[in-house]
Amino acid sequence: MRFTNLARRGGVSTLFAAALLVPPRSVTMPHGTTSHTVVTGRVLDAAGQPVQSATVSITERNTSTTSANDGRYTLTVSRTGEREQVTLLTRRIGYQARRITLILSADTVRADIRLSVEMDRLEAVVVTGATGHATRRGDEIRAMDLSAPREQIAGAPATASLSKRNAILSRGPLRIDGERGIIRPRRDSGGNTEAYDHLDENPFRSPHVAPMSTFSVDVDRASYSNVRRYLASGHLPPKDAVRIEELVNYFPYGDAAPAQTGAPLGVSTELAAAPWNPTHDLLRIALRARDVDMRRAPPSNLVFLVDVSGSMQGPGRLPLVKQALGLLVNELREEDRVAITVYAGSAGLVLPSTSGADKQKIMAALDGLEAGGSTAGGAGIRLAYDVAQRNFIAGGNNRVVLCTDGDFNVGQSSDGELVRLIEQRRKEGSFLTILGFGMGNYKDSKMEKLAGAGNGNYGYIDDLLEARKMLVKEMGGTLVTVAKDVKLQVEFNPARVQAYRLLGYEDRLLRDEDFANDVKDAGDVGAGHTVTALYEIVPAGTPLDVALPEVSSLRYQRVTGADSPRNELLHVALRYKAPDGDKSSLMTYPVGTERTRASEAMRFASAVAGFGMLLRESPNMGTLTWSQMLSLARGAKGSDEDGYRADFIRMGEIAAALAKPDKVVMRDR
Repeated sequence: MRFTNLARRGGVSTLFAAALLVPPRSVTMPHGTTSHTVVTGRVLDAAGQPVQSATVSITERNTSTTSANDGRYTLTVSRTGEREQVTLLTRRIGYQARRITLILSADTVRADIRLSVEMDRLEAVVVTGATGHATRRGDEIRAMDLSAPREQIAGAPATASLSKRNAILSRGPLRIDGERGIIRPRRDSGGNTEAYDHLDENPFRSPHVAPMSTFSVDVDRASYSNVRRYLASGHLPPKDAVRIEELVNYFPYGDAAPAQTGAPLGVSTELAAAPWNPTHDLLRIALRARDVDMRRAPPSNLVFLVDVSGSMQGPGRLPLVKQALGLLVNELREEDRVAITVYAGSAGLVLPSTSGADKQKIMAALDGLEAGGSTAGGAGIRLAYDVAQRNFIAGGNNRVVLCTDGDFNVGQSSDGELVRLIEQRRKEGSFLTILGFGMGNYKDSKMEKLAGAGNGNYGYIDDLLEARKMLVKEMGGTLVTVAKDVKLQVEFNPARVQAYRLLGYEDRLLRDEDFANDVKDAGDVGAGHTVTALYEIVPAGTPLDVALPEVSSLRYQRVTGADSPRNELLHVALRYKAPDGDKSSLMTYPVGTERTRASEAMRFASAVAGFGMLLRESPNMGTLTWSQMLSLARGAKGSDEDGYRADFIRMGEIAAALAKPDKVVMRDR
């Protein structure tokens, strides 16, 4: 009976569990001598597949290791007696922790460990054609979990494909039929209190009246994964949840790294026909930040600020927070440091600043977090900045990582109070990353403001795939700032431009005089990040088919542009500061009038912008239809090693079916 219970509780294979319980031969060891036992085996999932990067440790000893690609591990454990009992602890993000009692009585002990998946299974979006058969490779797409070998997110190779998530955008049984559209979208549970700031889309403007367009560069991507979450649940997102620049900037476009030695940013431009109105030009301005080798990056001083209030209970909230932060912990080095603070009704320090090498201690602190109570967000923010300041690393990466649904309700909780608090604390030199979680009560408007005030970035985590993208694959971009207060200013040549409009960035617009004002805060760009800005332009000499505001003619200003360079369409200027600097640097780029054939990057960025316009039902989307947008995206999919573009195409198909359920937009690829 004892054998059966041990094998079931510990997950040790039956053969080796039995071997462990065979009474050892009587051996007498000299008093005070120390011997060693080698504990070895494999870490496997429920299906018998190897689990990589699981942490295996002996709780009574300061010894641990991680499992290899094939799940194998080896630990050498000292013992002072002929027979000693210890506990083998195995942890892996996405799996339930396992504790196994081992008897050390021989030179070698074998223990194979089975881990059970902890998070909810992801259910597939099942797409059927008019014949009633699944259109994806002829088979119905089955539910899968994150323990599947190719989708084992924590520890998967950096090039792991996300292709299966193209078919599993829903955690619920959303079913789409090619002939009849949405069969059974998930019903809204009611009581939705999510908050989004109202966005008025940028209108067309005349360069005779407004020759300059100035805005703060934005690298946030929260809108994209949040839109994906809505579509996965069978609903179109609210229009104000759709920020076009965040959709476009979700994707890498293969832009060249900065050519100038030591420059943190490089700029390139491209001019082509606008897909939704071929008589208009579409300008793409691309910023690419220099890459940072995270193995040689300056040390990090991170403070995890975790919302453990009652609103963070349940799937997609605190359990996902712990799993997401665990992915980041696995990437930390010995010289990196992590502290964990929490807030509910009040704020508290859970883990003092700890070396990234002590992963077991950090993971244990994360595992112990539980949700309950009210939300004193202001107190939590103050405490996190206090901890960051006490452990400040000069020349290092000092950052608060806030994980929350944004539903603050105790103490300083208004947007204005929290923004002023963060603006005051950012002067201490610590940056801010905000990771949003949850649904139903999600406060997007608040978190976007806080990230902007804290020299930071903002993302929304809807599953472990997104967590891995932000915190592992794009760790440098998320956590290491290479340029702060980045601003763009575009001056249009009135001799060559009749009208223009900026796609997105509505809440990032600046006054023209703010461009050269180094006191004015702006966006921050992380290592390896790419930022795209799109302008739609009505060239001179073409029929003016857009509405422009009525303005009186100018009496004293020249409005003809007769002296403007005839071969220049516009002029791009960029300002940025070093992460610890106070004075900005200026870069300028004239742009000619000649169109080129749209590159793959331009075509895909255009498709994503069109997707956003369709979701927002933009008055400026011209002749664009869902089918045209999807065709454009499919034609620009490219190699797509990480599967992000295929993921977008499936999102577009679902959105099209939800928007036009009588239209067939699905197709087998």
